[in-house]
This record gives sequence, C-alpha cells and structure tokens, in this order.
Amino acid sequence: MSRAQLTRTGILRMALGGGADPLLPAEGGGGRRAPFLLRALRIAVVVCLYWFTSIAMVFLNKYLLDSPSLRLDAPLFVTFFQCALTAALCLGLSLGAACGPPCSGLPALRLDPKVSRSVLPLSAVFIGMVTSNNLCLKHVGVAFYNVGRSLTTVFNVLLSYLLLKQTTSLYALLACGVIIGGFWLGVDQEGAEGTLSWTGIFFGILASLCVSLNAIYTKKVLPVVDGSIWRLTFYNNVNACVLFFPLMVLLGEFRTLYHFDKLGSPSFWGMMTLGGVFGFAIGYVTGLQIKFTSPLTHNVSGTAKACAQTVLAVIYFEETKSFLWWTSNLMVLGGSFAYTWVKGLEMRKVQEDPNVKSGERNETGV
Repeated sequence: MSRAQLTRTGILRMALGGGADPLLPAEGGGGRRAPFLLRALRIAVVVCLYWFTSIAMVFLNKYLLDSPSLRLDAPLFVTFFQCALTAALCLGLSLGAACGPPCSGLPALRLDPKVSRSVLPLSAVFIGMVTSNNLCLKHVGVAFYNVGRSLTTVFNVLLSYLLLKQTTSLYALLACGVIIGGFWLGVDQEGAEGTLSWTGIFFGILASLCVSLNAIYTKKVLPVVDGSIWRLTFYNNVNACVLFFPLMVLLGEFRTLYHFDKLGSPSFWGMMTLGGVFGFAIGYVTGLQIKFTSPLTHNVSGTAKACAQTVLAVIYFEETKSFLWWTSNLMVLGGSFAYTWVKGLEMRKVQEDPNVKSGERNETGV
C-alpha cells in the first residue's frame, strides 16, 4: 500500500492490535453467525474493494506524477495536496461525529501544539515514506513499482534485530533471500531492457526503509495521542503539510506551478482530489479486509493484488517483458508470500504454546 500509509498503516496496525475502529463494523455480539454464502460474498466484496482502491490509487498517482499529457514536475506538491486532503477528511469526519452512526465513535479533533511537536519525529519519517514512494513511482513504471520497493520485508527483519533485538527464523531469512534475489534480478532486467532508473531504484529502497521505520515510530508515538489512530493521522498529516512548504520552496515547485498551464483546469483538480480520496480510503478498506478475514489473509491478498497490478500495468502500457523479468516478479511475490506464511505459522505456534509469556506472544504477533 503506497502513500499508504499512516492513515493506511495506522488502521492496519489498529486492526492487527485488536483496537476498535469506529468506522469499521463491529464483530461478534454473541448473535447467530451469518450463513456461509453471505459471509463468503461479503469477504469477496471487501477483497475486491481493497484491490480496486489500491490499484486505482497507484495508477492515479502515476498519472499525476509522470503523465506526458499532464507534464507536471512537482511530486512534492502532489504529495502535499494529498496530505492536506487527508487532514481535511479526518477533520470533516470528526465534525460529523455529532450526526450519529457511522461517525459517532470518532474522537473530536483539535490542534494541540504540544502534541504536534511530540508527533514531529514520526511526521519526518512519514514525509520520507510518502515522498520516496511517489518519487519511486514517478521514475519507474507501474509494472516494476512492486519490485522497486519490495525490500520492506527485508528492512523489517533488519530493524527488528538492530532496534528490538528480535531474531528471525531460518525459513523467514530464506524467504527474505528470495526477495533480495528477485529485486536484483529485476534491476538487472530493467537495465537490459533500457528502462532502468537508478533514481527510481534509490527512492524505492528508501521507501522500503521508511515504511519499516514508520511502523516502529507509530508504535512509539501512539501513546501521545491516547492510542487514537485518527488523532495520529490528523496530527501527522498537518505536520507533513507544514514541513512540505520549505521543501517545495527549495526545489522550486512553486515556480513550476506558476508556469503550469493546467493549474486552472477542473479536470486536473478533479484527478488530484480523486487521488487524495483514494489515498485516504486505502486505510479504511485495509482495516475492513483484516476485519472480515485475518492479517495473514490480508498479506496474501496484498501479494496477489501486486501480481494483478503488475499484469494490468504491462497490458495497459503495452509493454513487452522478458522471461527473466517475469521471473524476478515471481521471486519477489513468492518470497513475500513465503515470509507471510512462515510468520503466520510461527505466530500460531507461539499463541498455542501455554509456556510462552504474553509479552513474547505480542512481539511475535507484531
């Protein structure tokens, strides 16, 4: 999931941690379970909604960042606008809390400078994450985008060891090795086809690192906002908007916007708004998919979605790829699936072992 991701990873972490999301339907209730066919249909609709939102967001961002017809060289402005829209949507949903369901459970939002300063370290990582994601997408094709930023799992393992002193099993490390092998094979094949962008590769690696750091900092900062993902999302995006201004000035993006011939075009602003709405919505549908399935199923669905996204991109942009190029994608997807499966089995084994302390269970789950 792409700029995906404080709203996106935030709700994901809430779902994984078992916290209640006021926008998601409640489960359980002690009542009778829905018929199997109805549950299966509901799961299928939720998974399709997740796939559609995620894939549409990537294609929309690619258009805004690198479309020959648009010719807008202002990636920070695109990211800034999406952050501003996310903050506005959070505030709007909060103001609508008085209207009753489904917004009645949302917390009231107000800007507290002290809390904003406490969230600032996470906001710096968040800016690095969303900016590097978008810059990677700007410089590489949609078909290669998944491979270009596929090292998130590897950085998760590395940072878990360096920062949390958590070790990883041999099978999980082997899966990471497959991902790294697929990444380097993909880079080699992009070079062989003459479409390699080292700038895109650099930002893809940076995006993978920032996604991992974002998860760690999110966990550290959540107590500052009383564990509220929505407050954290609001503060994070407000901080990001403020921090983006000097960056846009330094890179001359305001000058670029001044000379942009479509700045007054309703269709341009419509696409910008649609991209921001999809970016905000991905967090909700991510949490929805986890609610109706499981974290393991969500990761498997995400891997399958990445495969479908790659195939759609190759067809849409009428590209021809070599056998080894497809092999690199399969290695990345296969390694990601294998890692998810191994960690799922390990987590289940730990949870079923009565001799394991609760703290260790939580670490394994995370």
